[in-house]
Amino acid sequence: MPFRIRPDHHLTDEFRRAAAGHLREAIDIIEERPNGTHEAIHDFRKNLKRVRSLYRLVARDIPAFRERENARLRDVAKSVSTIRDAAALIDTAVYLKENARDAEEGETLERIVSALEMRRDRMLGAAESGLEQRLSEIPGMLGEAIAALDTIEFNGRQSRNARLIAKGWRKTVRGAQKAIASCHDEASAETFHTLRKRTQDYRAYHTLLRSLWPTAMKAKYEAASQLVDLLGHVHDLDVLCELVEAEPHFFPSADDLARLLDAIIFRQQEDRNAALDRAEDVFPKDYDKESDRIALLWRAVANRDDPADCVRGPKPVFPAA
Repeated sequence: MPFRIRPDHHLTDEFRRAAAGHLREAIDIIEERPNGTHEAIHDFRKNLKRVRSLYRLVARDIPAFRERENARLRDVAKSVSTIRDAAALIDTAVYLKENARDAEEGETLERIVSALEMRRDRMLGAAESGLEQRLSEIPGMLGEAIAALDTIEFNGRQSRNARLIAKGWRKTVRGAQKAIASCHDEASAETFHTLRKRTQDYRAYHTLLRSLWPTAMKAKYEAASQLVDLLGHVHDLDVLCELVEAEPHFFPSADDLARLLDAIIFRQQEDRNAALDRAEDVFPKDYDKESDRIALLWRAVANRDDPADCVRGPKPVFPAA
């Protein structure tokens, strides 16, 4: 089911349809697991992130619901994250190996990949039965999340809905700009992770609101996706570095650990610099202007069947990706 909110339909219906559709899809993924358990968990968690982004977009009108349901979905995702996170660390080591600076570093990283695969398999054996139990509980928990949607009612006119959407959009872009500034100032793992979360929200909004201006929204979605990927590498490298410090006994030798840390530091700095350069292009500095444009487009689409209510004048310009 497309993850969309259509301005020319009732916001309550659109909100419930988009959220419930993605939550039901998450249930189907966990129950059917077409590509195996661990890929299913990965896809399932992505679905929940998109729904949480939707809740953030309209949080101003539903603060208590958003706080409660965001926590519910976050906790559900976290309950099955351990093995998937172990697999993600392998992907990170493979990423480092593919970007090795010389043959010796590549050979070291090949051994690191093998060590992480052994760690994952050991964890898998210890956790498999508990994981299946947790997975079996997810449909019921998400069923409760779907039922909770019936408590939400947006009663405003389209002009008020336009302001609501614009304010949610503005808050996310403002948060991203603050995170970008913090990344330049302190470059901590936490600040880059915050920027990643705001970018994931921003990307989700370009899917949710694609009907406002399909071609421009698609271009901005793709630009935001590239930034999400870069920031994902930055985050995963942080996690791998934390594992090295916490569990050095899983790795082949002290020399391999030293080379691994050197590779992490180098690649992470490269990816951080690339991510900040791209973030400057993805996020507008004038977030008030962009959010006002979103409100204008929302009203134009919502009223397009009523010429008397349509926004007059030239079509507003959406910034290029």
